[in-house]
Amino acid sequence: MKRRIALIGFGTVGQGFCEILLQKEQLLNEKYGFEAEIVAISDTLKGSISCKKGLDIQQCIDLVNNGQKLDEYKCEHGNCECGRDWDSLATIQNSNADIICELAYTDVKTGQPAITHCKTAFKNGKHIVTSNKGPAALQYSELKKLAEKNKVKFMIEGTVMSGSPVINLAEGPLAGCTISAIKGILNGTTNYMLTEMEKGMGYAEVLKKAQELGYAEADPTGDVEGFDAMAKVIILANVLMDVPLGAGAVHREGITKITSEMIESAKNENTRWKLISTIEKTENGIAASVKPEKLALTDPLANIMGATNALTFSTDLLGDVTIVGAGAGKLETGFSILTDILAIHRQIKN
Repeated sequence: MKRRIALIGFGTVGQGFCEILLQKEQLLNEKYGFEAEIVAISDTLKGSISCKKGLDIQQCIDLVNNGQKLDEYKCEHGNCECGRDWDSLATIQNSNADIICELAYTDVKTGQPAITHCKTAFKNGKHIVTSNKGPAALQYSELKKLAEKNKVKFMIEGTVMSGSPVINLAEGPLAGCTISAIKGILNGTTNYMLTEMEKGMGYAEVLKKAQELGYAEADPTGDVEGFDAMAKVIILANVLMDVPLGAGAVHREGITKITSEMIESAKNENTRWKLISTIEKTENGIAASVKPEKLALTDPLANIMGATNALTFSTDLLGDVTIVGAGAGKLETGFSILTDILAIHRQIKN
């Protein structure tokens, strides 16, 4: 049975996911009995297109790469009435998709429009798969309950470390372990910047380079001031430690006050600055923070360089378990969407 999918947002992640479907079509079918059919795409800037009989993914990718709108899509199905003017909500409500990939832009302050997209999907009996941090950070419990009420799934693997299996690891192989603390590097941009500063670059210079490479946005506040990492801390606390943590409960500091002199001083002490995210169970509840820390070079996290992310789970049965992997990227985040859809596919199939 084909899984009918609608994409809300067709930027880097959406296109990466579609490229994976094209590359892995035969393997996914042979190994998992999985067939995907993209039946609708809606993007604020790139336009929208829907077809109940399925879209030509490659044509959609080619259109946007050539600077054209999705509205210019040419359907090859006979007697087909393609929708070309649906906004995101109309796409969720009216398409014949049973899985909605919510890949719209992220707003960690309000969570919109992604939260509305999720609620609309659930109320229409459709699963949500998302890499958008807004809904998971701000309304995880409410959205999970609404999904359960409507007997659908709210899947969010891509919200923390892109395609690196953080949530799946904790809920799968680590099931049965009690997690007492989570500590790691959850922002690739700042880790890249600190790595380059250790090579001798100043803060302003390395920020400019990070922007040129696409690691940092034109407005880098979300990364360098720790907001991105804070959202991920909130998600981990809510999902893996069952603690309804809010932004006000997370001590947050960015890397804007880290100077070249501080970097050099740390080197002389055999330490290294990292932006560390921490969630820890204490006698008084949960202590959560995002802040720069000097780590001894013997600390595994001290040797995570460049745009790489890493996370250590402190468990009662296995001790410390660390996962290292990509925290961003076109195919990497696209892969997180695929893993969640495959999980839904397996549950339905079984």
